[in-house]
Amino acid sequence: MTKVACTIMRGGTSKGVFFKYNDMPKDKNKWSNFLLDVMGSPDARQIDGLGGANSLTSKVAIIKKSDKNNYDIEYIFAQVSLTDQMVDFKGNCGNILSAVAPFAVNEGLVAITNSKTKVRILNINTNKLIVSEVEIENEQAKVQGDTCISGVPNSGSPVYLSFYNSEGSVTGKLLPTGSVMDSIKTSIGEINISIVDAANPLVFINANDIGLNGTELPDEFTENDLKIIEEIRSIAAAMCGFANKEEATKMSPAVPKATIISTPSEYVDLSGNKRNKEKMDVVVRMMSMQKPHKEIAITGAVCITVAANIEGTLVNKIVKSNNSNMLKIAHPGGIMETIANVNNGKIEYVKVVRTARRIMDGYVYTREKY
Repeated sequence: MTKVACTIMRGGTSKGVFFKYNDMPKDKNKWSNFLLDVMGSPDARQIDGLGGANSLTSKVAIIKKSDKNNYDIEYIFAQVSLTDQMVDFKGNCGNILSAVAPFAVNEGLVAITNSKTKVRILNINTNKLIVSEVEIENEQAKVQGDTCISGVPNSGSPVYLSFYNSEGSVTGKLLPTGSVMDSIKTSIGEINISIVDAANPLVFINANDIGLNGTELPDEFTENDLKIIEEIRSIAAAMCGFANKEEATKMSPAVPKATIISTPSEYVDLSGNKRNKEKMDVVVRMMSMQKPHKEIAITGAVCITVAANIEGTLVNKIVKSNNSNMLKIAHPGGIMETIANVNNGKIEYVKVVRTARRIMDGYVYTREKY
């Protein structure tokens, strides 16, 4: 076996295993097998590893101090499949990202400047800058606080994330197909989609076009619903050049992320709270590794915010009456607010707030040597 130091952290509404870059296998070709071993995949229960039998808890962050002048930390994200021999390094994860700066602060990888430290993070997956602001207490990242986020039972210290110049994160293009809207042929007929790549590529689908009302909770999606959504996502993956339609589920399961959108409508969230349509700009139901997301991906929220500002996209058609830089996104767990900083008509960055905390430090033992 191999004994490797690691940390388990919650970041936003996700949980992942954090490794320092130098503790990873020296041969990068072994990284995928190593991480599958660590998480206990492929196995839906992940019973023989650290994974939590859910795509939101089958995530990995690999961190190192940056030697580049404009960055403090470099961060690699990995989404480990539960059921396939697959580790996806294509996209980013904003929830896990919210724990990167606290991890770096506590590990002494960045200098503490004052009671609130800014950490410039380079996400290697997307080659994008994210600035994280972390409160400091006793020379460590502060944990306790009054900030509450949907999907996390306890409050915590706020971690602010600003995603700079997020366009073209994976495909290199804000609009991977060159169009704000595309018409595609599916097994249920011809429908319109919008594919936007900002922080992560998303394919937007109007709920009404696939027979949904848009306010469904995760357990209300039928197998047929999920089959149709994945069919559309696979077509979009082929349009982005990630994989052909037939192999997209296996070869590119994490991107683009299928995102169902609809107009503001009253619904009851997963915690039993009634959500008023006057307090939302758009209703969103995201997919994560072919399953309904119980909340919303942070990178997804960034992409939705950018898409809302692109004339002609499906998102823009829903929220174009919103004249504020703040966007209120309704999801199964509640409502998330994002702020778009617009400079000369261009979004410079999108800002969100999260919380994070360290859960465990220790060693993981793999079945194989790496």
